[in-house]
Amino acid sequence: MPQTPHIEKHFTSSEMVRDIVIGMSDGLTVPFALAAGLSGAVSASGNNLIITAGLAEVAAGSIAMGLGGFLAAKTDAEHFVAERQREYEEIKEIPEKEIAEVADILKEYGLTDEMADSVTKSICADEKRWVDFMMRFELGLEEPDPRRAGQSALTIALSYIAGGMVPLAPYFFAKSVHEGLFGSIVLTLVALFVFGYIKGRFTTTHPFRSAWQTVLVGGLAAAAAFGIAKWLG
Repeated sequence: MPQTPHIEKHFTSSEMVRDIVIGMSDGLTVPFALAAGLSGAVSASGNNLIITAGLAEVAAGSIAMGLGGFLAAKTDAEHFVAERQREYEEIKEIPEKEIAEVADILKEYGLTDEMADSVTKSICADEKRWVDFMMRFELGLEEPDPRRAGQSALTIALSYIAGGMVPLAPYFFAKSVHEGLFGSIVLTLVALFVFGYIKGRFTTTHPFRSAWQTVLVGGLAAAAAFGIAKWLG
């Protein structure tokens, strides 16, 4: 009897999604809070000031966030190289201990002593395969993509810009600060909900919970900024 082929659906672009989430979440939240705070402090005709300050923040924020992503990815790559070199040194200096560690790892996966010994000999017969095994199963490290740093920086920066323009957009067309603030609140909360839902679809099994949590965080940040500006003003 013919069977339907089993197709596994796993999401494998977690690093890119993480970068988009980092950039977009901050891009939506920080300029939103800044615009809301300024709206509580400037006059009714202060749209130009909010737009100028908002664009400056988006530019500075995207550069800072992108640079942070670049440095984080470079650090990961350097850490991997250092740990790999350390593993090569250990299999030369203390091979018996490293062989025992391979066997112990295999036994944790349910192999018998006899099977573990056989597989251990096969793995340790080749230095590169041996080190690859230890990096993956002892240290839990995967070799980073050499292009990762640049891609991470660009993804985070562009995501920040895309997110940051959402709360600022209404101020370009509004006749007053209050009108711009209202439009910014509506548009940004909708964007936060959609972004949170999409993020939840990729990263969790509860997309609606992710959506409401994202809205709550962004809304609280903006409300706090607006309240402080009103209080100090």
